[in-house]
Amino acid sequence: MQQEQRPGRRTVLGAAAALGAGSVVLGTAGTSAATARSTASEQAGGRGGYRDLPVPTVIGHRGASGYRPEHTLGSYQFALDNGADVIEQDLVPTKDGHLVCRHENDISQTTDVAAHPEFAHRKTTKTVDGTAVTGWFTEDFTLAELKTLRAKERLPNVRQHNTLYDGRWTIPTFEEVLDWAEEQGRKRGRRVWLHSETKHPTYFRSLGLGLEERLAKLLRRYGRHRADSPQFLESFEPGSLQRLGRLGVRAPKIFLIDDLPTKPYDFVVAKDPRTVADLITPQGLKWIAGFAQGIGPTLQLIIPRDANGKLTKPTKLVGNAHAAGLVLHPWTMRNENSFLPADFRRGTDPNAYGDAFGAFQAYYATGIDGIFSDNCDTAVLAREDFRKGHKG
Repeated sequence: MQQEQRPGRRTVLGAAAALGAGSVVLGTAGTSAATARSTASEQAGGRGGYRDLPVPTVIGHRGASGYRPEHTLGSYQFALDNGADVIEQDLVPTKDGHLVCRHENDISQTTDVAAHPEFAHRKTTKTVDGTAVTGWFTEDFTLAELKTLRAKERLPNVRQHNTLYDGRWTIPTFEEVLDWAEEQGRKRGRRVWLHSETKHPTYFRSLGLGLEERLAKLLRRYGRHRADSPQFLESFEPGSLQRLGRLGVRAPKIFLIDDLPTKPYDFVVAKDPRTVADLITPQGLKWIAGFAQGIGPTLQLIIPRDANGKLTKPTKLVGNAHAAGLVLHPWTMRNENSFLPADFRRGTDPNAYGDAFGAFQAYYATGIDGIFSDNCDTAVLAREDFRKGHKG
């Protein structure tokens, strides 16, 4: 879901600073509330719904993409083995209608497709959500053809150690992930939570490859369509979540939110004038609560960064979202200096780890309910530190 890889959605650095300082401040107020919710969740047990998850909930972003090539069974397994409470998948379709797990339908950077001469002629340029993208696209391949490809690291210059695993795994189907989650659940004696995103749903519907119907069918088959299912559904397009609701899918839904001046692509198509700035007002959040159980904002909307990349004061978004009955699952924390706020960078190597623990503490202290992280083990240890330091 990260900005630099999402066609048609602008990266507006520093834009979130326009939100100003909010009433949620770093310190005991936010942390005490989060600790209390986490304790209550653990004591609740019971139904096993999303409010029973540990708080802050650690969501393995594309699995454990800080350690293994993203959206592979190896990445998902590593995340689960290293403490992630929930594992994320991004869903795109194949030419013959199967849902597969890729961050984008353009597979140029995440597979070895360029090394397959038999597919050279399929390289093309398409307009996805208003942006021209050149590459190879899942919707031009059958599942059988995609299965001849192997996954590889998307950021080889940043995560050179991940390239060790290039070629080890194929592109998984969502059905394979559901089978994997069932198997792991049986082994562990508990349900395995998933967090699944519909990617570019308006674009794919225009191609006759609507995501929601295919997704709803699979969720029903695996019993993950109910309100208490161990399953989050996420999308940057509210219309996709609303469609899933109309299809009878009651699993908790998270509306993903980008920077202030942007708007969901289905709003662009429908000529809806509202932007993110409108949607995160109390009125906008109340509207979101009509079809979703939570929001997944960029971390910039939780604590903006200044022109030098340092954190400023938290906004009112956490408090306002909670007042509307919504949980918050912001994105995305990574350990490398290049992704961290300037306050927490260490040394001059952009690819070296910075003070990720310090950054986690700053975000956890705002009272967020969960966080997407490429490094789930770091997120879990940071949560332990956070809870030990803010008891009572």
